[in-house]
Amino acid sequence: MSSPPTAPAPRWPLILLRSTATTLAVVALLQTLLAASFLNGTYESLKEHADNATILAAVVLLQLAAAVLVRWPGRGPLWPLWTTAVLAVAATGQIGAGYARALGLHVMLGVLLVSGVLFGLVDTWRVPLPVRADTEAGPDSAGRLPRPGRPVEVAQ
Repeated sequence: MSSPPTAPAPRWPLILLRSTATTLAVVALLQTLLAASFLNGTYESLKEHADNATILAAVVLLQLAAAVLVRWPGRGPLWPLWTTAVLAVAATGQIGAGYARALGLHVMLGVLLVSGVLFGLVDTWRVPLPVRADTEAGPDSAGRLPRPGRPVEVAQ
């Protein structure tokens, strides 16, 4: 006796995670630009740097919620959840080090945080989207398009 077929995983949690990861990368790169502007002597950039840090922390929390949705309703991988949790802790420590004027720690954490965000962005876009529920599986039974050079089967 075989078990009933399971429904394909929903696509929207991974699309949401990709959106938050992309937004987080843009905000993190803007954070480096604002820090560089401050170091170049534009002292007004420090306030914008602090405000952008708040936005970055909020986006990390949104990404954490998206990672939870990828894992449980989406039946996706576990790594986005724990890596985003590490990013949330790092962002909190980064903000604390900045307000404490611990500049050596703040710069080191900033480099690690932006690196982690960018690696997470790349890895998030590498996770394949689940097959749509409304499409039938293609010739290779995985829902993927055929490789170039293979004959395409057309249903009549």
